[in-house]
Amino acid sequence: MKISNFVRATLAAASCCLSVFAISTSAHAATLVPVDLELSLLVDVSGSVDNSEFNLQKQGYVNAFSNAGLFNDFISKGNLGKIAVNLIYWSSANQQQEVVGWSLIDSASAAQTFANNVSATTRVYSGQTAIGSALNFAAPKFFNNNYDGVRQVIDVSGDGATNNGASTIAARNAALALGVDAINGVTIGSEAGLQAFYQNNVIGGTNATGAPAFVLAAQSFQDFGAAIDKKIKAEIKPTSVPEPASIVGLLVFGTIGASSMLKRNKKFLADC
Repeated sequence: MKISNFVRATLAAASCCLSVFAISTSAHAATLVPVDLELSLLVDVSGSVDNSEFNLQKQGYVNAFSNAGLFNDFISKGNLGKIAVNLIYWSSANQQQEVVGWSLIDSASAAQTFANNVSATTRVYSGQTAIGSALNFAAPKFFNNNYDGVRQVIDVSGDGATNNGASTIAARNAALALGVDAINGVTIGSEAGLQAFYQNNVIGGTNATGAPAFVLAAQSFQDFGAAIDKKIKAEIKPTSVPEPASIVGLLVFGTIGASSMLKRNKKFLADC
């Protein structure tokens, strides 16, 4: 009898704790801003990138977000019509800095403000190339920001393969396991094997269209602006909403709901 009472008391206490956790998680989720996409831009500023090339890289992002068509023709067409973006400069194993924090893009003017903030950044490093360490730095930031994205994507650009820091493959796999949906890339220049390195070690996951993660090639830093514009538009391209009446539609919505709850729980746990 005593054992039975103990078991009942233990189950009741556990149920109470779970209820409190669920309420706390729901309350925390309610404070998050829902967006179609959380996009983290990781920019290579290693020593192989000279100052002129750094400026060309930066200007590529400035131009992409300054173009009103990015919001009007892409971001605004999403189910929620808004995304959140941050920008990280990275180089060696211990050299990563979020130079523009998470920013809500819900209008053409907000996109322009983000572009202005990117333009105002300065170079912070010029070391080795540690893509894995950059991924390890970026991935947790999805779970302690103020946004609840339907999708979470990391966008890596660089002109060389990893020669320092954490394992790139392990970091990629860890980011995907954490809940990041896709890691895409843009390679710059003609370093032998660079495209294959990104293909085999950096990119992973699935994009909103259902297509696998991808890597684009910019043959030079002068070509980078066009490549990054194309990549960002592909990453935020809206997808059609399934018919709710269909069984497939219900399954999709159920999966999205479960995924969103898991991400919200991770955000809650990250803040604890």
